[in-house]
Amino acid sequence: MSPVSKAQSVDPAVTRTKFDLEVGLFREMEATYRRRGILLQEVAFPTVTIAFCGARLKPPPLLGAVRIDFTDYDLQPPSVTFVDPLTHSELAPNEVLLSMFRLSKRDGMSREEVLKSATQDQPVELIPMVMANEQGGKPFLCLPGVREYHDNPAHSGDPWLLHRASGEGCLAFIVDNIWKYGPNVMEAYMVQVAMQGGGTTIQAQVQAKQVGVAAGLASVPE
Repeated sequence: MSPVSKAQSVDPAVTRTKFDLEVGLFREMEATYRRRGILLQEVAFPTVTIAFCGARLKPPPLLGAVRIDFTDYDLQPPSVTFVDPLTHSELAPNEVLLSMFRLSKRDGMSREEVLKSATQDQPVELIPMVMANEQGGKPFLCLPGVREYHDNPAHSGDPWLLHRASGEGCLAFIVDNIWKYGPNVMEAYMVQVAMQGGGTTIQAQVQAKQVGVAAGLASVPE
């Protein structure tokens, strides 16, 4: 049980009904999600564990997983914890391999103009969406509709109640945005080749090691 799951103020039956609805809607689209590399791994009220693969890569790597906790939903938004996709143990910031970035907007410039400027050697800012409050702190998803976003002091002017009726915070919204800003933009492997003696060996590890995955800049959303 996650720490968030210990704090329930809403009638549990109400949260359970809404939780079952969220899971049911996901299962209706499960085959479509799977083709996109989104895998439902575990459902254990009030949490859902989802893994993400790089479906555009061959072979598709298992990039990471999240545990989404619906405790106190929807008085409170769901909590998102990055976990190991095999053991489901919580990850430290330096262990999260599910990279997510959004393209920074520039005043007076369209998305196309920003991307064009990148081809002219002008710097383009990519804003990380996986952050931590302090050195070694718990990594969190910086996205409206997620509990850690709204609990962060930097977002005190953007409370959950402003988003509650919008659909932000539902299971599909969170999953779709993780996929949109993460796995969907991963287009290629980065391979480091090491020469040993007279032969060539390739050591395969995912993301920022001997083999990493690279995002296509044109695919990164705003």
